[in-house]
Amino acid sequence: MTILDILHFPDIRLRTQAKPVKQFDNGIKTIVADMFETMYKAPGIGLAATQVNIHQQIVVIDISKEKNQPLCLINPKITEKEGLEISEEGCLSVPEYYAEIKRAERITFTAMDQNGQRFEKEADELLAVCIQHELDHLKGKLFIDYLSPLKQQRVRNKMKKLAKKSKK
Repeated sequence: MTILDILHFPDIRLRTQAKPVKQFDNGIKTIVADMFETMYKAPGIGLAATQVNIHQQIVVIDISKEKNQPLCLINPKITEKEGLEISEEGCLSVPEYYAEIKRAERITFTAMDQNGQRFEKEADELLAVCIQHELDHLKGKLFIDYLSPLKQQRVRNKMKKLAKKSKK
């Protein structure tokens, strides 16, 4: 397995709209395995393919403390949303920044696994937030897009400083 490079804001490639997966082959299984490996090493609880410069509709998630409940979503779609909640979010593509974001409290979604098997599930709490966050990535949207323009500019400045620091 390979650890993939995670793109960081303001990298324009994070704004790319992901395309649906059409073929379920060993290439997709390799991408999914590499994404899980990358997410666990980061460490994170979710990763969209867009974040690793792969522009296909693939998301990996594992919100368990033990990191033993991997969930792969390919070509995911939210079919129902219910309620509203505000929770603090962070992102592997926007390191060291957290903000309160309003999302649906409960969702129903459909997706396929890495073998092309379609399934439907309901999610709430952290899993619902994580799925909504990662599906935004597939549309080229970041959690900071929900912030005011002033806060977005602060994030942009902070990420530029972090980038300069890491190059030294």
